[in-house]
Amino acid sequence: MPQHAVVLPPAVLTPIRRRRQRGNLPIEAPRLSVVIVNYCQWERTAALVRQVLRTAAARRGAVEVVVVDNHSPRHRLAARLRRWPGVSLRRWGRNSGFARAVNEGCRLSRGQWFLLLNPDVTMTDGFLDGVLAMADQLTANEERAGIVGFQLLNSDGSGQLSTGFFPTLPGTLAGLLRPRGRRLYRALGAGQRCRVQWVSGCCLLLRRQCAQELGGIDPSFFLYYEDVDLCRRARARGWSVWYEPAFRAVHHDPLHRRAVPPGLRLITRHSLLTYALRHWPGWQFALLTGIVRLEACARRLWSRWHGDEQGAGLFAAMGRVARDLWHGNGAAARRRLEAAVRGVDPRVR
Repeated sequence: MPQHAVVLPPAVLTPIRRRRQRGNLPIEAPRLSVVIVNYCQWERTAALVRQVLRTAAARRGAVEVVVVDNHSPRHRLAARLRRWPGVSLRRWGRNSGFARAVNEGCRLSRGQWFLLLNPDVTMTDGFLDGVLAMADQLTANEERAGIVGFQLLNSDGSGQLSTGFFPTLPGTLAGLLRPRGRRLYRALGAGQRCRVQWVSGCCLLLRRQCAQELGGIDPSFFLYYEDVDLCRRARARGWSVWYEPAFRAVHHDPLHRRAVPPGLRLITRHSLLTYALRHWPGWQFALLTGIVRLEACARRLWSRWHGDEQGAGLFAAMGRVARDLWHGNGAAARRRLEAAVRGVDPRVR
């Protein structure tokens, strides 16, 4: 078995059985499960859940919502979400990362398709009902269609890129010369559904059978690049990945439009190194590791010079994470990452 294979127990993505709700029984069993991972975004998560529940598909029971909270502070909306019909809430006692939370949400779901939505996503009119109809069509006619991404918009209505080619070391280094929004993504210009290499995980449709065959999202990723890895593994197993521009959603806070504080930079570097370890030749991973360690050293000295001891500590951890991965100790790198970001203000991660 290759070192990068993801092995999860068969039960990980097996839907659980739930007690029948009293009164107002759904007309049909859920065919689509909307999975939302919340971290300190209760207001946005609740707004998105309300938007889902207002759709015709949700009202007739064809859509359910599963929210997994990654150890956010206590909030009044958490108790409310538990009482809403068609909504399940799972709260974890620690932040285990986006990938593990998604896998848990899928395990708790009953639908044959999972729609992964970030809390900072707003659906346009007709989006969810259209996605459900498309999922039913793919179930009937495209048995190896595993993943679908959609057209994304910025808050001002302008287009936001959501697909790309698989990252390479030359492309990653050359991307430093491009605007942040175009370093990983590529413009398609496609007016109809087409096959692509990978799609953004902020708004992604995933077939249950595909997820089960792949063992879910690779839990080695804490945050970022897990969507690229998922699509790459899916294509390697004969599943197709699609981009559907007919359905649009607004993604309000993409990474490339935010500042990148030390904690977030640590997370992104860990994810890039994890992806490189899985999919790049050994010499390219070694070169990237060296670059990241040099970057960590330079940023640590710069932070210390400016009196930012927290930032200096996070960049020191970034260098150690790169070293751990270089020595093949992914578990130690993950523990170091989680320990480093645990005490960081979530608003600046």
